[in-house]
This record gives sequence, C-alpha cells and structure tokens, in this order.
Amino acid sequence: MPENPLNVTEIQMACHIGTHVDAPRHFFQDGPTFEAIPFERLYGPGVVWHLAASPYELIGPATLEMMKPAARPGDIVILNTGWATHYGAERYDEHPCLSPEAAHWLVDHRIKLLGVDFATPDLAVKRRSSDFNWPVHHILLGHGILIAEHLTNLERVSGMRIEAMFLALNIEGSDAAPARVIARPAL
Repeated sequence: MPENPLNVTEIQMACHIGTHVDAPRHFFQDGPTFEAIPFERLYGPGVVWHLAASPYELIGPATLEMMKPAARPGDIVILNTGWATHYGAERYDEHPCLSPEAAHWLVDHRIKLLGVDFATPDLAVKRRSSDFNWPVHHILLGHGILIAEHLTNLERVSGMRIEAMFLALNIEGSDAAPARVIARPAL
C-alpha cells in the first residue's frame, strides 16, 4: 500500500537469530527436525530461576541445586541471568554459560526444555578453543532436551513456578525455529 490494495511481507532469515528453539538436528544429523517435535514438548509447567551472572560466568550444578522453586521431572527450566538487558551491546557476547556437569544435572532432573536469556548455554565465542565441540548442546539435545535462546522480559515471572509456551514456527526440515515465548505464574 498505497500502490496496491494490500501489504505482503517477505521473510528471509537464519532460524537461530533472536528468540528461537533448537531442535536436535542442530547438532545431530539423525536427530529430529523441527516438524517432528511433538507440540507437547513446547509447553507446560516449569520454573524461572533468577541468578545474577557475571561476564563469562560458568554456571555449575551446585548453583542449579540451590535454585528455588525446585525443578520437577518434565519441567521447563528458564534461567534469568539478567543478560538480556545487554542485547545489542558488545557485552552481550560475554554471556555466562553452563558447565557440562550442569547440563548433566538437568538431564538427571529430567527437564524437557532449557531456556536462557543469552545467546547459548555453551561457552561464549571468545572463550572457545579451536577444537570446541558444543558440549552443553550435545548433552542436552542428545537426551531430547530442547534449548531456547535469547529469551527476554523474564523479571515478572522470575523465582516462581510458571506455565510456559514456546510458540515456535513449525518449519519442515529445520534445525531450529523462531519462537514467541509466553509465560505466566502457575495457577
């Protein structure tokens, strides 16, 4: 408009930009692509844990063990480190990360999805060696735990049990999908 009677938007993007959910295919050639993920894996009860993180902080299992409320089997776990406030600044690339041991802790606690308010639960780019192999992604996705990255606006639900929905686009053959994520305090 105004030359035509309607507007039509065309989108061309990488699925890992902005808030998105990773499918196992992201790191496993034989892993399910996004359309094969059952919708039930993208919504349900969970927790939002607030933990103020320092640049490049390594979050280990001892930290996760102290978080309240406790995670239950089948929960969605979201980490609110406050890092989303740095989005668009150089500091955003100095994000915290999970240790491989923390990833195993999440597997042992049988969560179904991990959400983070930074770029990746793995080491920040500037901290990676030349043979870096994305251990946290491999551990979580290898055990069927989905990963959502670049979450924002978590303050109002931080420190509580929630109901969450990761409304990801069902893109056939994709290793990830952009998502609109919504959460509310559990009823």
